[in-house]
Amino acid sequence: MKRAFDILASALGLALLAPAMLVIALWVRLDSPGPALFRQERVGRHGRTFRIHKFRTMIVNAPSLGPSLTTTDDARITRSGRFLRRHKLDELPQLLDVLVGDMSIVGPRPEVPQYVALYPQATRDLVLSVRPGLTDEAAIRFRDENKFLVAGVDPHLTYVNEILPLKLALYEQYVRDRTLRGDVAIIWRTLVRVIRP
Repeated sequence: MKRAFDILASALGLALLAPAMLVIALWVRLDSPGPALFRQERVGRHGRTFRIHKFRTMIVNAPSLGPSLTTTDDARITRSGRFLRRHKLDELPQLLDVLVGDMSIVGPRPEVPQYVALYPQATRDLVLSVRPGLTDEAAIRFRDENKFLVAGVDPHLTYVNEILPLKLALYEQYVRDRTLRGDVAIIWRTLVRVIRP
């Protein structure tokens, strides 16, 4: 049932949003040199890695110029990137990842291997037993995560010691209590949060 919902929702979303996504892709290309899409390795269901898709919001060589975590004042973020990040539009290409089965519409957000390695084993087994999602309760609560990171002395330590444990608790709760009705509620709350931040 959940997979059928994912296929239907992602296909419909891609069809309806295709014109807007083409405009965004063109804007990204015109705003700074480089491709419109950015791909990054993330850890998916059962620990299998996949390439997540996003609209590029940083300069092309950004990974070699700074840390993997970004904050609101990161100089590597492009002008278009700031707008896309603020309104979460950079996440739209992940509908493709949902359609092919690497992700779900709702589920724990996929992390990079660096941080998945820090999960306690029991948590890792539980969280990675489901497909990662476009949105979930943690994504709603930490919509402005970059602001929390910039407020700390060390963004990496702030993320590892303060934010990640809270996210993992929400991920575990979702996996244990997930229902299709609950997924629809999370989708609705996500849309409201994006429209009315």
